[in-house]
Amino acid sequence: MNTTKKERIAIVTGGSRGIGRAISERLASDGQTVVIAYASNAVDADKTVQSIVEKGGKAIAVKTDISDEVAVSKLFDMTEKNFGGIDVVVNSAGIMGLNTIANFDLNKLDQIIRTNIRGTFVVDQQAARHVRSGGAIINLSTSVKKLALPTYAAYTASKGAVDAISLVLAKELRGRDITVNAVAPGPTATELFFEGKDAETIDRMAKMNPIERLGKPEDIAEVISFLAGPARWINGQTIYVNGGMV
Repeated sequence: MNTTKKERIAIVTGGSRGIGRAISERLASDGQTVVIAYASNAVDADKTVQSIVEKGGKAIAVKTDISDEVAVSKLFDMTEKNFGGIDVVVNSAGIMGLNTIANFDLNKLDQIIRTNIRGTFVVDQQAARHVRSGGAIINLSTSVKKLALPTYAAYTASKGAVDAISLVLAKELRGRDITVNAVAPGPTATELFFEGKDAETIDRMAKMNPIERLGKPEDIAEVISFLAGPARWINGQTIYVNGGMV
């Protein structure tokens, strides 16, 4: 498939649900062609593609294990071959597990490390090799790192690594006109956030910020849209998108 020089091509991992879906839909509405990488739920991925296409956008979905370097390499090669290049990579895929350090399941810890740290590293490795000049790489972190909430040690540790990877990669891409940033959402109304939380906990976390509400996936997508397009002078940063929570 041929594209004009003005078209931007984006890969969004974890792009079929929650914040990732909002990002996919926002970038498509901005005029970008979106390649949605999803882990296992083909139904949700197809629904997201359908939603984008019905609104006049361009999108496809590709099943990809982001921790598998062979699969991720194929994803990038396929995107480049079919669309002529890659301009934006948003790594929003991630998993969460909550428990105290004393009681945390180490098998779950290994899963979090494999997806959130190794997955980010593998995706960023391919992004560093493929993204064109003028492009942007954006990794999803979390604002919860600053709160030191009990039971969040494994998740926040993995996202601290995401911040470090992002800053180092920004410096490694010196001279190529490619920005690299991390976006750290506060508590956001998604299935991942609501899982395992009672109403009291949800209400308490919603009121941690001065606006006194949970974030919406669209709030995060708005910032991603800015970093993926016009924000050429923001680089090597972690942007906290949380309504003033911290």
